[in-house]
Amino acid sequence: MSETILITGGAGFIGRFVSRELLNRGNKVRVLDSLIEQVHGPDAKLPADIAGDVEFIRADVRDGDKVAQALKGADSVINLAAEVGVGQSMYEVERYTSANDVGTAVLFERLIDNPVRRVVTASSMSIYGEGLYRDADGNLVENAERGVVKDGQTNWEPTDAQGRPLTPVATPEWKRPSLSSIYALNKYVQERTTHIMGRPYGIESVCLRLFNVYGPGQALSNPYTGVLAIFASRLLNGQQPMIFEDGEQRRDFVHVSDVARAFADALVHPDVVGETFNVGSGNDRSVTQVAQALAQAMGKNDIQPEIVGKSRTGDIRHCFCDTGLAAEKFGFKATTDFVEGLAELAGWVAEQTAVDNVAQARAELEKRGLVA
Repeated sequence: MSETILITGGAGFIGRFVSRELLNRGNKVRVLDSLIEQVHGPDAKLPADIAGDVEFIRADVRDGDKVAQALKGADSVINLAAEVGVGQSMYEVERYTSANDVGTAVLFERLIDNPVRRVVTASSMSIYGEGLYRDADGNLVENAERGVVKDGQTNWEPTDAQGRPLTPVATPEWKRPSLSSIYALNKYVQERTTHIMGRPYGIESVCLRLFNVYGPGQALSNPYTGVLAIFASRLLNGQQPMIFEDGEQRRDFVHVSDVARAFADALVHPDVVGETFNVGSGNDRSVTQVAQALAQAMGKNDIQPEIVGKSRTGDIRHCFCDTGLAAEKFGFKATTDFVEGLAELAGWVAEQTAVDNVAQARAELEKRGLVA
């Protein structure tokens, strides 16, 4: 069925791909986005790849009047509007909480008088904190924690109460949240707001917990964006990718085109209402492996990553995706090969100019005691 779909934050990295996916399926797309400078640069405008095909309202999601205007005639909503970045959220607390939590509150308050069929909200794997682990006796451990991180330490792995190492396993949706950053807290509030407000007002609700999304179009000059974009910016400028801890922490990287397909499917599938799903590739890699693979894709094999040996407040050790529920409920499976996805990213990066702000971002964290 063809609908008019409002995408909040629709001019961003993921939003652009979601817009294109929905347009290709025959829908009309309306984008509400404030085009903040940190993401879109000083001369921000609607990205050219969607500019001629979507209706655009430049506004902050906290502007209730503009949100109400954007909802007029909309059949459904994809809620992507958010400030993104674990590290920055730990010192720009008001900014993140206002944009993310208050923004979602404003959206749902305006939905009371302008209801839609369904809202799909973007959440994040960050709400899990540490992922799921298994102990030496074969028991699953949901509440793994690391001790106080000390400068110069060499063992970064969580252990059980007896000091035995834990083995990371894929993290399913039923794992209890462990909110270790303001950003994680924000995303969990967005999730719960979506589900709490949906039912009494007859709005179908779905939330997608995104793992590490990568692909062309990321904000290369934003030092708080996805790790692959940060690495790409460093490599493009001839600098070493900066990796905290020892580089052996494991993550799940999923291509943005797969994520866009997940949003489009979650918007229409009948069996997902009221639920929250992981969206990832189902494959885990160490951060060092990823940095080296990107350097190879960009023809920068001579630039090895810098292993910092320090940890940032809010960082976790391992978290990667159990994809079973999304596959079972709405048939989602990521299909983009990682090497091919990196080659596509590298080709796009080669045509870009990036301001490397990573050192400045690290200095901001260090002066506030958020790097140990």
